[in-house]
Amino acid sequence: MTTPTPYPVPAAPEWAAQFAAGPGYLSACTGGLPSDATVDAMQAFVARWAGGGLDAQALGDTAETCRELYAELVGVDASRVAIGSQISQLVSTVVTAVPDDAEVLCVAGDFSSLTHPFEQLASRGVRVRYVPVAELASAIEPNTAFVAFSLVQSATGEVADHAAIVAAARRVGAHTVVDLTQSLGWLPVGASDFDFTVCHAYKWLCAPRGTAFLTVREGLDDLLRPLAAGWYSADDVWSSCYAGHTPLAAGAGRFDVSPAWPVLGGTETALRECLARDAAAVHAHAVGLANEARVALGLPAGDSAIVTWADPEGTDLAAMRAGGIIASGRAGNARISFHLWNTAEDVQLLAAALGR
Repeated sequence: MTTPTPYPVPAAPEWAAQFAAGPGYLSACTGGLPSDATVDAMQAFVARWAGGGLDAQALGDTAETCRELYAELVGVDASRVAIGSQISQLVSTVVTAVPDDAEVLCVAGDFSSLTHPFEQLASRGVRVRYVPVAELASAIEPNTAFVAFSLVQSATGEVADHAAIVAAARRVGAHTVVDLTQSLGWLPVGASDFDFTVCHAYKWLCAPRGTAFLTVREGLDDLLRPLAAGWYSADDVWSSCYAGHTPLAAGAGRFDVSPAWPVLGGTETALRECLARDAAAVHAHAVGLANEARVALGLPAGDSAIVTWADPEGTDLAAMRAGGIIASGRAGNARISFHLWNTAEDVQLLAAALGR
């Protein structure tokens, strides 16, 4: 990776006013916050539901809108997007394309929802090899069939050099499977460079938990087996509800599962808001605040909105919580992150809580 450049921090970002939480929430990497508009959309669904106004066909239209918005966000055609509810379910569909006796290269310490489905292929002779994310590109060998990695690592916040990894994978004909869950929403890298991507929308996209997305590069649909095929796996879902007429969708929609109705309105609102924001400004804001926090912590500048440092006893995590900060601990590290609702006041709160 190149040496990070300084990122300016907006003095008073207008985004913070769109969120109800006050200072101290430094945990987008655990779960994003809903904007006021997203809260309104979810409450409107509950009100309609309670009043007997549930409209399944309209909810299906909302799901299609979410597909289209997500496709625009990641830079692919909507026919390349499937809707699911969690990462492991979507990755389990992707792993059906792995040949017997193949090698899959993964990142040591990556999130298990991405890696665990590949490990279940051992009975077919599939070998999963792990290396540090910084060594991923150089570790790709001629017998590597799939390379799976999170663009941003959950436990450390490290950003993968995706360009080098993709180039190395293409040289040997390996497919790339990339988890965008910890990057999409603050890091402006979409899905078009990769063969398959997955993303859960409840972190940096600020959607309610329960909507996840899979992208499949054009021409690769037939490599995958739709393990969870059901009534929602057709182009016309309402004519495919019963046995005897269950065609698969022409595109990646064949990998859909029936969406979680209560979260669709909130997901649509959150995605619209993401598209309306200047992606470069969001990136500068999040990484800028993270680097201000690194200064306070005595850490070198970085290129990630996630900041981690060694905290094996959980001492710093406890001090942050006592100081009114919501943070997390992962793999022996304290972990904080910065997103739309954060301001310089959060950095000051962090420094005070840790006595830095």
